[in-house]
Amino acid sequence: MVLLAGVSPEPLSASGRSSEKLSLPSLQSKMKTDPEGYETELHLIHSQFNSALELFQQQAALNFSSITGVGADPTVAKDLSDRAMFLAHVTPFYPKQLAGFPSDLAAFLKSSARTLPSGLRFHVTQALILLVNRKIIDIKDTLSLFMELQTLGDRNLRKLAFSHVVHSIRRMNKNHKNEAKNRPLQNILFALLQQEDEARAKRSLITLCELHRRKVWFDDRTANAICMACFHSSSRIMIAALSFLLDYEKIENDDDDDSDASSSEDEMTQKPQVVISKEAVYKAHHKGTAASKKKKKAKLQRAIRSMKRQQRLSSETSTSSYYSPLNHLKDAQGFVEKLFSRLQTCNERFEVKMMMLKVIARTVGLHHLILLNFYPFLQRYVQPHQKDITNLLAAAVQACHDMVPPDAVEPLFKQIVNQFVHDRSRPEAIAVGLNVIREICLRMPLLMTEDLLQDLALYKKSHEKAVSAAARSLITLFREVCPSLLVKKDRGRPVDPKARPRAYGEVNVLSNVPDIELLEHEDEIDGSRDDENSDDAASISSDDGNENSDDEESQYSAEDGSEDEGIVDEEDDENDSIDENESDIGDDEEEDNDDEDKVETEEVEAEEDDDYEEVTDSSRPSDGAGDGGNVDKKSKASKRKLSDFEGQLIAADTSLRALKRLAEAKMSHTISDSTDGILSDEHFRRIKELKAKKEAKTALVQQGFKIPSSDQLSFKRVDPAKLEAHVRLRLSKEERLALVKAGREDRGQYQARTAVKQKKTGGLSNRQKEHKKVMPFAAKKAKAQRSRQEKGKKRQRSGKQFRGKKAWK
Repeated sequence: MVLLAGVSPEPLSASGRSSEKLSLPSLQSKMKTDPEGYETELHLIHSQFNSALELFQQQAALNFSSITGVGADPTVAKDLSDRAMFLAHVTPFYPKQLAGFPSDLAAFLKSSARTLPSGLRFHVTQALILLVNRKIIDIKDTLSLFMELQTLGDRNLRKLAFSHVVHSIRRMNKNHKNEAKNRPLQNILFALLQQEDEARAKRSLITLCELHRRKVWFDDRTANAICMACFHSSSRIMIAALSFLLDYEKIENDDDDDSDASSSEDEMTQKPQVVISKEAVYKAHHKGTAASKKKKKAKLQRAIRSMKRQQRLSSETSTSSYYSPLNHLKDAQGFVEKLFSRLQTCNERFEVKMMMLKVIARTVGLHHLILLNFYPFLQRYVQPHQKDITNLLAAAVQACHDMVPPDAVEPLFKQIVNQFVHDRSRPEAIAVGLNVIREICLRMPLLMTEDLLQDLALYKKSHEKAVSAAARSLITLFREVCPSLLVKKDRGRPVDPKARPRAYGEVNVLSNVPDIELLEHEDEIDGSRDDENSDDAASISSDDGNENSDDEESQYSAEDGSEDEGIVDEEDDENDSIDENESDIGDDEEEDNDDEDKVETEEVEAEEDDDYEEVTDSSRPSDGAGDGGNVDKKSKASKRKLSDFEGQLIAADTSLRALKRLAEAKMSHTISDSTDGILSDEHFRRIKELKAKKEAKTALVQQGFKIPSSDQLSFKRVDPAKLEAHVRLRLSKEERLALVKAGREDRGQYQARTAVKQKKTGGLSNRQKEHKKVMPFAAKKAKAQRSRQEKGKKRQRSGKQFRGKKAWK
C-alpha cells in the first residue's frame, strides 16, 4: 500500500475530512468522481512529483547511478514512477492545473532515457502513452521520441513503443485517410530511414513495412521509401527491404484442380458467366452408353474448370487485387539499373545476391523493362550443379517478356538447353530444363526453332515420367502458339492450324470496342437463329481474307456442330476440317492465295452448275414429251457456258464480293441504328454474357490450354517448386512391404460387410425395452394370460392343419 508521503493532517482537517491514510489508487478514484474537491491534494502530489524529479536529476548529475542503469536510491525512482502514472490518469480532469505536465514528462524522458532504470523508464513511457491515447498530447510531437526509445536495447520497451506507434496511426486512419496528419509523420520516418545510423533506420523501416502490410499507409510514397531502402549503406537494412519485397507477394497455385472441383457449385452460383449449353449437359447425363456419358461429364468438368481459372485470372487483373510495392515505383528503370550495378560490385554472400537478383527480375517482368546486361550475368550461373538453381531459373523466366529483343535472351536460352537437356544429363535436370524452356517460350516464342523443338519433342518417349510430362507440356504449348514447328503427328488437333507468334514489337491495336462483333452474331451464339441464317453467316465470315477469319470460321463451325450434332460429332467434324487444313500449313503465302482462288472458282462453278440445272429442270415440259428438244437445249446451254465462262467467272466473283460488302454494311448499319454509335451498360453486360457463352463452347471443343496475355504473365509470379522435377525412384521389395505394413496399421481387422451391419453399436431394441418396462401387476397378469392363450391356440392349430384332399377318396 503506497501512502501519501509528506501529507500533513492539517490541510485534510481544514478541508473537512479526517486525516485517514489514503492510497494513491483510492485517491485517484475519488478525484475522478469529485475533481473540484481534491484540488489541494492535486497540488500536493504535483509538487511531490516535481521534487522527486529534481532529486533524481541531481542524483544523475552527481553520478549516483550505477553503470548498469540501476539507481542508488530505488525509493526515489519508485515514488517518481507512481506519481507520474497518477498524474497521467487525472490529467483529463485537471486540464488547467496540469497543462505543463505532458511536456515536462516528454522532456524528462527524452533527455535522460538512456540513464533511467528500466522499470522507471517503462512506467514513464506508459504514462506518456496514456496521455497520447487521451489526445492530451499529439503523436506528431512524440513520434521521434518513441522511435528513439526503440533503439535503447530494452526488449519490453521496444515492443511497447512499436505497438503504440502502429496502433496510434491505425486509429488515426480508421474512418478515412487523414493525409494532413500522415504527411508530417511520414516525413519523420523517411528522414530516420535515410540516416546512416543502422538502429534508427532499421526501426523506421520495420514500422513502415508494418503499416504498409496492414494497408494503413498504402500509398506511393511509402512504397517508394521501402524500395529505396534497398540502396542503404548498411547491408542489414538492404536485406530487410529485399526480404519484405520478396515475401510480400504470395504465390497462387492456379493449377489446384481439386479445390476448383470441390467448390464448383459455389463458384457457379457466384459467377454466372460460366455458361454451358443445356443441350451439352443433357447429352452428358442422358444420352449414350455409360462409358460415353462418363467421358462427356469429364469433358464438361474440364471445360468448367478452365473457364473458372481464366475468369479468376481476368478478375484479378481487372480488379487490381494483385499488388506489390514494386508497382508504385516512380522510376522503375533507374531502380533496376542502380540495383543491378550494386549487385555487380557488392561482396555479399550468395543468398543476398540471389535476393537482389530476384527483385531485379521481378521488377523487369512487372514493368516490361529492358536490361540487356542482366541476361549475360545470369548466363554465368546457369549450371545444373549451381546452388539454388531453380530460384535462379525462375528469376530468368520472370525477366523475359515480349518487349525484350530475342537476340539478347538467345545465348541464355541456348545455355539452358545445352547444360540441362542432353542424353547424359540426369532426369531431374532434363525435366527442369524442359519446364524452363516451356515457360520462356510462353513469354518469348520467337526463341524456338523448328529443329530444336522437334529434338525436344522426342523426350516424350522417355521412361521417366517427369521428363515425358515436361516434353508433352512443351508440345501442348506449341500446338497453340505455332503448330507448324511441330511434326504432323505431334500437332494433334490445334484450334488454329495457321497460328503464328507475333513478331518482335508487333502490337494489336484495337480500332473498336473489344468483342463488339459478338453483338452482331448474338443469335448465332444463343442458338436461336435457324440453320440457313447460320450457314449464311458462316459463309460470309469464311470469305474474309484476313487472318482472323480462320478463327471465326472454326468457331462458327464448332458452334453449329454443338447445336446440331452434339459434342462427339463436333469433334469428328473438326478432325476432318483440320486434316484438310494441315496440308496447307507448310506452303507459302502465294500458294495459299492460289489455293483460295481455286476454291473460289470451284465454288463459282458449282453454283453455276446448280443454277444451270435448275434452269433446265424448270424448262423441261411436264408431260414428258420432246426429249430431243431437251437434248438440243442442253447442248446449246453448255456451248454458251463454255464460251462465256471467263465473263461469268468475273461477274460471279464481283457479285460475291458485292454481296459480302452489302451484308457487312447491312449488319453494321443495323447495329449503328440500334445503338446510335453509343453503347450502354446493357450492351456491355450483354457482351460479357455472350463472351462467356462463346468461351464455354470453345472450351468444350478445345483440348489444349488458353495462352495468357503478356499482362497476366507479368502479374503471375513463377514458383520455383513447379520447375523442379519430382522423380520417384524405384523401390525395393523390402521398402514396398514396409509401405504396405504401414498402411495396414490404421486399418482395423477385416470383417465381412454383413458382420459389420449386424454388429450392434447403439442402445437397446424396442423388444428389450418392453421387457424392462415397469408395468402394474394387473397388466403383467393380463399379458401373461394372453400369451398362454395364444400359445394354446397355436398348439391346437399345429395338429389340425388341412393338408389337402386325398386322391383315392
